[in-house]
Amino acid sequence: MQQTAHMFHNPHARATLDVPSVGQATLDFHRRLPGYTPTPLVEAPHLAASLGLGRLWIKDESCRMGLPAFKILGASWAVYQALQAHMGAPFAPWHTLDDLATQLAPMRPLLLAAATDGNHGRAVAHMARLLGLSAHIFVPAGTAQARIEALLGEGAEVTVVDGTYDEAVARSAELAGPRCLVISDTSWPGYEAVPRQVIEGYSTIFAEVDAQLARLDVSQPDVVLVQMGVGALAAAVIGHYRRRAGGPAIVGVEPTRAACVLESVRVGTIVAVPGPHESIMAGLNCDSPSLIAWPLLLHGLDLLVAVDDERARQAMRDLASAGLTAGETGAAGLAGLTELLAGPDAAAVRESLKLRPDSSVLLIVTEGATDPQAYAQIVGRPAETCAMRRRCPLCQYE
Repeated sequence: MQQTAHMFHNPHARATLDVPSVGQATLDFHRRLPGYTPTPLVEAPHLAASLGLGRLWIKDESCRMGLPAFKILGASWAVYQALQAHMGAPFAPWHTLDDLATQLAPMRPLLLAAATDGNHGRAVAHMARLLGLSAHIFVPAGTAQARIEALLGEGAEVTVVDGTYDEAVARSAELAGPRCLVISDTSWPGYEAVPRQVIEGYSTIFAEVDAQLARLDVSQPDVVLVQMGVGALAAAVIGHYRRRAGGPAIVGVEPTRAACVLESVRVGTIVAVPGPHESIMAGLNCDSPSLIAWPLLLHGLDLLVAVDDERARQAMRDLASAGLTAGETGAAGLAGLTELLAGPDAAAVRESLKLRPDSSVLLIVTEGATDPQAYAQIVGRPAETCAMRRRCPLCQYE
């Protein structure tokens, strides 16, 4: 299906939703992981001025616990919960992942399987390596070699599927069994617990944002933009900001070549957008929304926008000018904001989102330069990768 509409105002949106809270549980868990520290919340005044905004806040997830994306937050929490369920009992008290690895020794050999466009699978493989487990990651055809090499670098077995992301998901699901746990960030009938836990894990991002804004004595943003593949991160945004009235407007961003959430919200039910999905925003090249995320997406997104690859390229360059390293998917939030506020429908968008010259917007740079060669070609200079920053005070990662 050729995606032609670039923007859709959601008539199904609600001001508040009944979303269970995980409280401090995920944040407390993440604080015990190697290299945990809150990622930066950066203000970009020049970008804000160019877009006619009062303040633009950017949560920089380009280096999270030594990996170049936010995905470790969801993958680690989901792996932890899945392992407890597999054991049939909670872990004994623990302080480090070495403590957990020791408790897992009687369960080996044990495999973790996942499908990915790069970042989620790498996070699953990373957790497997830290816990002394094996990993098998399935990637769709066309996955950049740099992302495959990163998976191999975590010790994972990698299978390239001659098909789309959803076909890679189906292949990973076939491995489920007594010696293999499937850790997927999307869901299907009968498989909902793990993807729900992935969404829960992402709540740490927004707990950090709340604390960072509070320390600055700054109010919550008026609008939040979030990238959407299957919708897990967007579900976390909605779960955080829609629990109470008066929260920000929420805008979902997708590639025009894989706007599965936009198309699903348009018709009011989950639909698949056939591939091939070939956007450079690789982490967003998905066929259909996650079943478990869908109710939140349908009722929690105020506006959806699909952007082309050139918008993403320019957003990468704009973020670089602001001192931020963002890969193609990581820059999608700014690409969507630029499309909305500098595109042909800008006046109508500002009115619908109630944006004033003093309004504030929150974006999330969800990944760094996961394909350094492509980054250098687009931005015009080499990327500062997460690996280069592992010994800096920001990451506190050895």
